[in-house]
Order: sequence, then structure tokens, then C-alpha cells
Amino acid sequence: MKLKKVAMGITVVMASSLLLVGCGSNDDSSKDKKSTDTKQTETKKTAKTDGTMTDGTYKLEEKNFDDKGWKGFMSIEVKDGKITKANYDYKNKDGKLKSEDADYEKMMKDKVGTGPQEYLKQLSDSLVKNQSAASVEVVSGATHSSDAFINYANQLIQAAQKADTTTISINNLAKMEDGTYKLEEQNYAHNYRVVFSMDVKDGKITKSDYNYVDKDGKLKSDDADYEKNMKAKSGTGPKEYIPALNKSLVEKQDVAEVDTVSGATNSSNQFKIYAAQLQNAAQNGDTDTIKVYNLVEAE
Repeated sequence: MKLKKVAMGITVVMASSLLLVGCGSNDDSSKDKKSTDTKQTETKKTAKTDGTMTDGTYKLEEKNFDDKGWKGFMSIEVKDGKITKANYDYKNKDGKLKSEDADYEKMMKDKVGTGPQEYLKQLSDSLVKNQSAASVEVVSGATHSSDAFINYANQLIQAAQKADTTTISINNLAKMEDGTYKLEEQNYAHNYRVVFSMDVKDGKITKSDYNYVDKDGKLKSDDADYEKNMKAKSGTGPKEYIPALNKSLVEKQDVAEVDTVSGATNSSNQFKIYAAQLQNAAQNGDTDTIKVYNLVEAE
């Protein structure tokens, strides 16, 4: 199978913090809340901040069936701080798996040269091999599923970093709710960390503000020395590529359609992964800032 490598120079991790909402009468509301809080507490161990993962099984599920009757689900198993197993698949209302659907396999393979029996396993194997969602190899002919896998893998890795085994719920296909959605890396890499906010109004992205900030609050897009050094090497710098990425997201309204900036491929791919995470938050109407405990390799 032909694979296309998604190059990323840094390990990107992401997470989604979801609230469990209890239902019931007014008389039982306090009991339901207490039960819910207890359940959440029981699924969390001591949260880490250094970007390493806690052993356990972490799960994610889409809430809605697509127009072909499928919805995705994914899990990863972590042992000794490493991803030892990943499982990504789709199921229909009868619980049948897409990877076991012979008719779907034949139809897709005839059209694009691959089917769920192959590409689902390849994506999972690639994650275990690379230990980083950003380095997962996109399967030719299954780009949409590959993009979703990379997004979901990042959220599961972030859950593992926070030791949170609560199943992540993705409100796929839902319209984004109005509000401001934020994501911030917590650890500095090469003196900077990512800060990203996205405004949604009438279900559309009206503003994208992606940048990097140092410990003094200085933005990378305002760093003249960084701009000069990067532009000399790759032909572009943060003063150009950061506004270009933000503009592209607002214009395209679709992460998959965001233009990759030549000379800033790694940052472009990182931007897309984080933007997808924020769109998931907007679909849930969750305006809590997403804290990314990114793993920083030795510098």
C-alpha cells in the first residue's frame, strides 16, 4: 500500500476535556451530580505535566452516524509510558464493523485502491510504530479517515498524559456553537509555546488567532531575529506563515482545506491538528481552555 508521510518536527499532542451531564428531577439533581463527579474522579489518576503518558486504556467515540450509517471509535493502550496497541474502526447501528464489511471493502477498494480492512490497520500500526499522532503515515485513498485518526489519536494521547480514562465523546456532524474556543501548550519548546483561539458566530469561524508566545509574553510573529533566521533558511518566517494559516482557516471553514505554507510544513500540520481539536470543542460548545501538556524533547 502506498503511504504518504506527514512530516512533523515536533511531537504534537492534544486533548479534549469533556463534562458528563446528569439528568433527573430537581429532587435527584444533587445526587446525580455527586454520582457523576465520583465517576469522573475514579477515572483520573495523578495528572502529569511533563508530556509523558500514564499506563491504561483510553477510548474515544463519535456520537453520530454519518450519511452511510457509520460512526467511528478508537482506543489506545499505554504500557510503560508507550502506546502498545491502537484500534480504530467504525460501526453501524447493528454493531457491525466497517473492517469486516466485505461489500464496503470491495466497493472502496475498486474506487481508490484501498479499503477499511487495510487502511484502518495501517493507521493503527503507524501510531504504535511512531508513538506520535503527528508522525502517522496518511494512507493514500483514505485521506479523510487518516485526518480523523490523527486528530483522535492526539486527543487520546493527551488523555493519557492527563491519566484521564473517561471516554472522549466527539459530537461529529454537529454545527459549531457560537463562542470563543481556546487551546494552549503548557510547556515551552525552543523558548516558545503555542496559543490558539478561535471565534465562532452563527456556526462559522469568524476569527482564528494562532501564534507562539515566550515566557515574557512576546509573540513569535514579532520576533525579528527568529523571522530573519527562518526566512533565510526556508524562504518564510512566522511574520508571514502565521497570518496565512489563520486567514486560510477563516476563508476555507474546513481544516482539511487549509493551505500548507511552503517552508513551514511542520507548523502548518500542527496548526491543522490544533484547529481540528478546537472545532471538536465548538461542536460540543465546550469553551474551557484546552491545556496541552506537550512533550518537549531535549533541545
